[in-house]
Amino acid sequence: MLSQNWSRLLTAEPWRAGGFGLYIHWPFCQAKCPYCDFNSHVVKSIDQDRWARAYLSELDRVAEDTSDRILGTVFFGGGTPSLMDPKIVDQIMDRIRANWSLANDFEATMEANPSSVEAYRFQAYRAAGVDRVSLGIQALNDADLKALGRLHSADEAKAALDIAGSTFDRVSFDLIYARQNQSLTDWEVELTKALSYGTSHMSLYQLTIEDGTAFGERFKAGKLRDLPDDDLAADMFELTQTKMNDAGMPAYEVSNHAKPGQESRHNLIYWRGGDYLGIGPGAHGRITDNGTRYGTETPLAPSVWLTAVEDSGSGQSVKTPITPDEAETEYVMMSLRTSEGTDLARLSPALIDSISFKINSLVDVGLIIQTDTRISVPAEKRVLLNAILKELLT
Repeated sequence: MLSQNWSRLLTAEPWRAGGFGLYIHWPFCQAKCPYCDFNSHVVKSIDQDRWARAYLSELDRVAEDTSDRILGTVFFGGGTPSLMDPKIVDQIMDRIRANWSLANDFEATMEANPSSVEAYRFQAYRAAGVDRVSLGIQALNDADLKALGRLHSADEAKAALDIAGSTFDRVSFDLIYARQNQSLTDWEVELTKALSYGTSHMSLYQLTIEDGTAFGERFKAGKLRDLPDDDLAADMFELTQTKMNDAGMPAYEVSNHAKPGQESRHNLIYWRGGDYLGIGPGAHGRITDNGTRYGTETPLAPSVWLTAVEDSGSGQSVKTPITPDEAETEYVMMSLRTSEGTDLARLSPALIDSISFKINSLVDVGLIIQTDTRISVPAEKRVLLNAILKELLT
């Protein structure tokens, strides 16, 4: 059965099982958070009209080989894309509609920080076609917000949620846990408060200390003290699963929780191994062309990307073929992050043969669930995902 299904998928393109989306990166922020390792920059001024022309040019370029596809999602990420002039978002959405047919359940998401939320801007984004917003709140008390380098207060975060809820069809927000001096009780109280806001989606991330960030430098110097130890962080993860399940918002991915039907359709494209175009500084993409899957990249520096678009007509700096073996491995690594897991029918007989014994061993110890032709990791075991993937794929 597995080999028959795999043969069927060879005649179709596997990305179609994951969907097709578009990511647009806005690289600018009002301030650089000390934990952030994203491609974000603080500058004195931005020529927004110049940036608008570059985005529109890139949309036309990437549409040349994909205009026959149905576009499922667009995601404005950053940086802080809610700092974009609303007229730019309107122009981008118009160009998207001109270049692609849109899915019936098309989703357009914008990331925003509470400090950049103004009602008139949100109303203009909604009028342009944005129907989902993701707010980077990160903490619900002022002391921790200050420690995280955030520019907003807890009251401003709640006000931003209220504006978002009255403007957009769907609202999500992010919180970071395992923060300095945070106890298990602290996190439980904060999570209870977060659930009281009534949004349909929440992204709950454990604080990680990344090289190249201000927190990373402080940690190396021994100046980032009172972080929860691994046991406490694991307890916080388990508490998160319990409380979110009880609230009807189970984890559909390691760090993402949603009411049924409210999952991020754009992010599911990543986790399901779909194709997605990436434009803007530092944006990555995965695109299948004539049966070959490619990884695409763009320059990280905003000025370099902008000049490349203007001078050469392309902001793409890398287009690398991905072998079928690499694509399969990437699909397993991404899909096992989700509750739906990995469709074994999308894997080659060779890979199935090489991992069947490992799957059975992981099933025996409760780290993997197998049903029909799918495998998944139980929500409470996803804290061990890296170790599970290492066992399965090496």
